[in-house]
Formats: sequence, structure tokens, C-alpha cells
Amino acid sequence: MARRGVLVAVAVLLLAGCTATDEPRPSAAPAVGVTATDLVTGLDVPWGLAFLPDGQAVVTLRDAARAVLVDAGGGVTDVTGPGADQLTAEVRPAGEGGLLGVALLGSSADGADLAFYATTADDNRVLRGTLSGHDLGPLTPIVTGIHKAGNHDGGRLAVGPDGDLYVSTGDAGTRPDAQDPASLNGKILRVTFDGDPAPGNPTPGSRVWSLGHRNVQGLGWSADGRMFASEFGQDTWDELNVIVPGGNYGWPTVEGRGDGFVQPVAVWHTDEASPSGLAVTHDAVYLAALRGERLWRVPLTADGVGTPQALLVGTYGRLRTVAVAPDGSLWVLTNNTDGRGNPRPGDDRILRVDVG
Repeated sequence: MARRGVLVAVAVLLLAGCTATDEPRPSAAPAVGVTATDLVTGLDVPWGLAFLPDGQAVVTLRDAARAVLVDAGGGVTDVTGPGADQLTAEVRPAGEGGLLGVALLGSSADGADLAFYATTADDNRVLRGTLSGHDLGPLTPIVTGIHKAGNHDGGRLAVGPDGDLYVSTGDAGTRPDAQDPASLNGKILRVTFDGDPAPGNPTPGSRVWSLGHRNVQGLGWSADGRMFASEFGQDTWDELNVIVPGGNYGWPTVEGRGDGFVQPVAVWHTDEASPSGLAVTHDAVYLAALRGERLWRVPLTADGVGTPQALLVGTYGRLRTVAVAPDGSLWVLTNNTDGRGNPRPGDDRILRVDVG
């Protein structure tokens, strides 16, 4: 995995996201400049990314069912130990499933406590274990029974400002499950670090935080407490939503905007987005777009969001994940080796992106 020192300066195209034509567009945000540098190359279908207290990032490799550590200089170290062996033995990559999201739950003198979202022979599940150095201890299932499929497996994990773990799931191809409050699929779940329903959930004793989702792929919070989620559409509209407790986001009755459900704050045609990972900075929400092959920047405003801006359009192919690094830059994972892209020399890679 060679590190490349090629700095690419990219002109930003200021584009409005596709919104319903009967609604006024917000005022356009000022154009921004962006630079992208190869930090790591030669990764095999990277999917999830979580930063550790020491500045390193844990990166999951979906189809290889393993994880690596990446430092700020682009150095790559394999994660080893009994937990790594367990991932190799238990994860069953297929289609969009495999080793997906990862989140830092906390750290102590014993190491970093991590959660992984994994597709196994029986289900999608969340596993918990402790990383000491590059050694991952035994993994314990904390959420099981999330239905799996060749697509719509969800898979993003994030710890909210309330200290609870949020889990995004897909409908796994069974659309009615998204509206079934007894199903874990087509939902955003909120659980304790032991996997129990978090206190204060909309329905006591239930892990469900919101429902009516097709396939949520990104989770993040702004400084004012708003929770954002990115979601794949079916044929027409992809969505950026603000998540409210107990909110119903309409799938499969509605794709995009529709009466009777919580409305997305931005929508795009699916060929412009297919948004996966999401990151929130002090001034914008960033969405990594797969089919759209771009990084969407949605400015935050005092009363909502501004006009989406398209960055890195077509420059690096499919983009899977975006995260805010400790130094304030964005780390972006490409996904041209995922079976749907056209790999380029050096793919897949981690890009260090600076916007300003």
C-alpha cells in the first residue's frame, strides 16, 4: 500500500442539489476551494472509518473481513489478535454485506473499545471488543438478528453526543419491515454500549429511534444537536434527513418528499448522489456519493441548510466514507473496487481533503 505525494488541486463546481420544483431554493453559498492528497493507496474495498484517541484511524475492509490502522502519515498496520481472527472466521461478505461500520465507544488504559457492524452467516450484527496497540481482543455480539441480504444492509455506527450508540440498518429487500416497529430493519437504532435499548427511546424497551428508512448509510451531528442521516433512494430521490426521535421517514410509501412523513432537508437524483458516509463540521454536512462520484457539501444555516455544492466531481470515482480527522481535514474513502466501480491505478485510496 504505497503512499503517494500527489497533490491534486480541484476547482469546485457550485451546483444546487435537485429539490422539488415547487419549493424555493435557498440562497447559494459562496464557492469554496478544495485540495485532495493521496494518503493511502491499494486498499481492498474500504468501508468504515473511526479515529482513535492517538490520531490513528481504524479502517474496515468489507470483503477481506479485516481491519487496518492508518496513521496521519499514511502508514498502514494490520489489526491482529483473536478479534481479528474472529472477524475472518465469522464475517460472510456477499453483495453489499461484509465488515462494514466501526465506531469508537471509549478508551482506557486497557485500550480502545470498538464496535463493528458485520454480516455473518445468519444475520447482520454489532460486535464489541477492545483494541490494544494493533491487537484486537475477543469480540462479543451486542446486537443480533438484523436481517441480511445482498443489498440494503445499512451498516453505519456512530456514538451520539448523548453517549449512546446509533446503528443504521437497511430493509434488506423486505420493504414492509421498514414500517414494522417490531423489526430491526429499515431503522436507526439507539442502544447502550451493551446493546440494550437506550433509556429515553421513543418506545420504552425498543431499540428503534426512527423508522421508515430504505438504507441509511451515514450518521452525524451538528454542534447545535441536530442529527443528520444520508439515505439511498430507489429510482428517483436520495435523501439527507434530520432525524427526530420516533420520526417516520416514509419508506416504502414515499421516496424523497411526501405528505404524512418527516420531510428530507435535501434530495438528489440517484445518479447525482447515492450518498453513503456522512460527516458534519462546524459549517457544513459532507456526503460521500457512490454513483454520483462526488463529495456533496451542504452548508449549515441558522434555520436549516443551504444549497448543496458538488466537490471532486468525477475526479476519484465512487466515494464511500467521509470523516473529520483530528487536524480538521476530511478523510475520504474511495470505493472503486467494490464490484460496481471502475478501479484506477492506486485504488482504493484514502484521500486527505482540505476545504476552504
